Amino acid sequence: MGVRVVIADDNVLVRTGVETLLDLEDGFEVAGSAGSFNELMQLVRADPPDVVLTDIRMPPSSTNEGIRAAVELSGTHPQVGVVVLSQYLQASYALQLFEAGSSGRGYLLKEHVSDPTALFAALRAVAEGGSYIDPAVVDAMFAVKRAQRSSPLERLTPREHEVLAEVATGKSNAAIAETLFVGERAVEKHINSVFSKLGLTGDTDSHKRVKAVLLFLDET
Repeated sequence: MGVRVVIADDNVLVRTGVETLLDLEDGFEVAGSAGSFNELMQLVRADPPDVVLTDIRMPPSSTNEGIRAAVELSGTHPQVGVVVLSQYLQASYALQLFEAGSSGRGYLLKEHVSDPTALFAALRAVAEGGSYIDPAVVDAMFAVKRAQRSSPLERLTPREHEVLAEVATGKSNAAIAETLFVGERAVEKHINSVFSKLGLTGDTDSHKRVKAVLLFLDET
């Protein structure tokens, strides 16, 4: 028996097209189709398939029903794999999908469904308990992670980092100058540059030092 797939998409043409692709490919069996989240969950409860291939947005709310289905099924039917189809290159959706684990989960862009090879690979991998992520989504996910890791501290020079680290210990400008073997005016110049790069303007010098230290400690 082939991989049993339930297809969920509110677009009849998409459902019909995917059904045709699977019917023509050895090793797959269409176990049912649904046009909404509620229909999908009813089908799975009545006769659990190997894999659910679902659009990310369906009635009733047309927001993130595909993700909701994956999350719910992980608790009620953990043996059922889920491949989410999306026409949106949004890494946040993929991150939500894989947040609880990648086993038996896949994320594929609709634009790549026209290439049956990618669709079949995703369904087979997920049916076997593996995972599949569209390469374009992987790139987007890395971009999100890089953005999340970005920090104002990255704009500081190595010397400014050193000065800020000394500020964090509570040293005065004079003490910092002595530690780093530089002049006090140089320390003052570096500290003012740090304040500017961290966007700390308008406060008193002491308040800016405190905020800068908090940023430093948060990152380190």
